[in-house]
Amino acid sequence: MSVSLPAPKHSDLLAISGIKLGIASAGIKTVDRTDLVLIQLAESTTTSVVYTQNVFCAAPVMLAKQHQNEASPRYLLINSGNANAGTGEAGLQAAQDCCSAVAELTNDTKNAVLPFSTGVIGQQLPVDKIKKALPDAFQDLKADNWFDAAHAIMTTDTVAKAISKQVEIDGNTITVTGMAKGSGMIRPDMATMLSYIATDAAVEQLVLDTILHNAVEQSFNRITVDGDTSTNDACVLMATGQAANNTIDDIDSAEAQNLYQVIVQISQQLAQAIVRDGEGATKFIEIQVEQGVDTQECRQVAYTIAHSPLVKTAFFASDPNWGRILAAIGRSKIRDFDLSKVTIYLGDVCIVNGGQPASDYTEQKGQQVMDEDEITIKVELGRGNAKDTVWTCDFSYDYVKINAEYRT
Repeated sequence: MSVSLPAPKHSDLLAISGIKLGIASAGIKTVDRTDLVLIQLAESTTTSVVYTQNVFCAAPVMLAKQHQNEASPRYLLINSGNANAGTGEAGLQAAQDCCSAVAELTNDTKNAVLPFSTGVIGQQLPVDKIKKALPDAFQDLKADNWFDAAHAIMTTDTVAKAISKQVEIDGNTITVTGMAKGSGMIRPDMATMLSYIATDAAVEQLVLDTILHNAVEQSFNRITVDGDTSTNDACVLMATGQAANNTIDDIDSAEAQNLYQVIVQISQQLAQAIVRDGEGATKFIEIQVEQGVDTQECRQVAYTIAHSPLVKTAFFASDPNWGRILAAIGRSKIRDFDLSKVTIYLGDVCIVNGGQPASDYTEQKGQQVMDEDEITIKVELGRGNAKDTVWTCDFSYDYVKINAEYRT
């Protein structure tokens, strides 16, 4: 189940010159489903990556960081079905063995391979299965494999998440294609579960790093399903330099800003797709907090609302129990908070004005909004001019069921 989230079409996903993707079935968790992706990057590619802030980061995260500091990435190896997290030295060795297997297959160095894993935590990675399937992934390398790759990285996702856009830069058509996976254990502290975005533009490293950091802040760092930050989060941005544009080397240039805006759009659509496909989700909720002292406190209020089980279950029940929203705002630990200045809206319906029930609010008006699949909560703090937005979903019976039965 997902909330108004159409599945991507193969024909909608555009190939990126300099990027090839290969898909294979290793049978890591489920037999006869694709669960291994090998991405080949042209030598001209500039790559930027952000990783989870969870201190118990997975073995592939630790190794990817190390390899990224040692060499320019030429291959990304992604497996689903096993997170290779909480696996100690054996897990780190397993990730290294997989990178070595890619290097041997491609006649490259192992530190030019960045490994990524997603799935069950605490189980050792079945290296032999991955090694056996790698030749199939290598033979399958082709530019138009984004559709199949987006499906192969899924775990509890019900819909693959991928999108393409184009923009004119220096009189050239620049293409950007991205894919992501994620459905539960979503409260990113940098990105989402796993996301890969590529462009054929030529971009200098520092500019690419800035674009990725800023795009993530406006997208993947503004979503939550359940408040849990994964051990395996990673977001990769690749610029192959295969287009004919002049290398973008100034973040303040019109060219950089044009590219940035497209990457933000793709990142936000992928991030919102993760929320729309949240485990058991039946409602997509946008939380807008305005009139704050700064964006940090606006975000703090928004996330307190978004993480409240009482708020989320009320939305699942379509119950206009606005007192739960008010209670969440009140415990958001904002200094010198003045409830009498707070106004709250459900959609276009004002439910609280000046910290008390709006004079024209009726249960019927609130119910009409709560019956919708997509709902906006707007909070005006009456403290300043800052604002921020967070996207989340409700908590349903299925969320509990999916996570209770995750390993069975």
